[in-house]
Order: sequence, then structure tokens, then C-alpha cells
Amino acid sequence: MSDSGSPRGPNAGPVLIKFCGLTTSEDARQAAALGAGYAGVILTQSPRKVDIQEAQAIFAAAGPDVAHVAVFGEQSPDKIATMANILVPDVIQLHGSSSPTDIDDIRRWFAGRIWAVIGLGPGASTLPPGAEELARAADGVLLDSRVDGRTGGTGVRLGWERLGAAVTVLREITSVILAGGLDAGNVGEAVRALGPDVVDVSSGVERSPGKKDHGRMQAFAEAARSASIKRGRAASSSSLETE
Repeated sequence: MSDSGSPRGPNAGPVLIKFCGLTTSEDARQAAALGAGYAGVILTQSPRKVDIQEAQAIFAAAGPDVAHVAVFGEQSPDKIATMANILVPDVIQLHGSSSPTDIDDIRRWFAGRIWAVIGLGPGASTLPPGAEELARAADGVLLDSRVDGRTGGTGVRLGWERLGAAVTVLREITSVILAGGLDAGNVGEAVRALGPDVVDVSSGVERSPGKKDHGRMQAFAEAARSASIKRGRAASSSSLETE
């Protein structure tokens, strides 16, 4: 089930930022300096994959004020359990073809939050079958672009303007994390269109796969926060007008 503190309905609060695919302690420290809510490492097949020791160093560099996210793929529950028991992340992100049953199984040995990924085609306007059930089992759902059978790390943006109704449905159930081709130039549009709880960026702030550009990280954080503030003001004005 979702955290009892998870927001419901349209999000007028500040959007949180997740820098994912971190591969160095230097980049993790930059994420923390920029006030990131989440720092993510990838422990499954990816150009940004790190091992347990590297992940530990990255989490240590990010510090305790940033939530630590461990991203897994198609690993077995036993493998995920072994790695998570060493890392003790705040959040496990399941990037494989997870089901509500998988999430329930993982909760038997993991006390933190679990995010499930929903892959969508760039032109999608509706949720795939089973998405609502997955949202009810998880503590958050991450919407990412699915291209050529691959979800995550594609650098392809979603059609935010078409996903408003779908995101509204999900936000009545759990928190929404938005990924998929985000960068400093478009994150504002995405925040204004959908009002996610978290925006998740990896390739959009890189010089090359796994190598973050600190200037791009800063520009992304500034753009996301600016759009979040403006969206919050607009929501407040709309609320006053209807009173």
C-alpha cells in the first residue's frame, strides 16, 4: 500500500527532484548541494550500472538528507533482497516487469518504499492494463518512456499534454514520479502539465552516459523549481476564484 502521507489529487506542492544513474561520489555531492530529494543508482544492466561498493560510496556522498534509491531490473527477489540488505536504500525502484504480487513478496523483507515503473509509448494517452492495480500495491509509480521494448534511459520524452487524465487517476491512488526524456529545457513544461510529485532525470543532465554535467544539473533543478512555484501559485489563485 502507499504511504499514508502520500498526496492525493492534483499536486500543488513543490516538486521533488531525483537525479538518477549516478556513478560517482562527486555527482552525488552535487545532487545533494542542489537540494535533490532523491539520489538514484542503477544496479541492473545499463551504461550507468554500478556495483555494490560503488553504490555505497555514492549514497554516502549524497548524505542522509537525500533519499537513496536503488534501481533494479529483472533480478530475482532473492537477488534484490541480498543487495538491498547491504545497501539499505530508502526506496527500491523496480524497473522490470513487476507485478503487485512481486511487490507484496518484497515487502516481507524490505521495510522501505517501493516504486514500480510503468512504461508508456511516447504517444500514449492511456494507462496500460494493470497499471491501477500496480499503483495500489506500490508506494509510487514512475512513468517512463518505453521505446523498442526498452523502458528507462531512452532519452525520449512522453506526451505530457496527453497524459493528464491518466496521471489524475494514478494520483488518487499513490505518488507519481515522472521520467522520460526530461531536461532543463522541457521539465518546466512537464511540471506545469502534470504536476508530478517527483521529476526524475538521468541522461538529460549528462555529457555522456553516466557522466553528469553539473551545470546541466543546476539548470534542471532551477527550471523544475521555478515551474513548481508558478504552478502552485496558479493552483492557489484558481482555488480562491472558486471560493
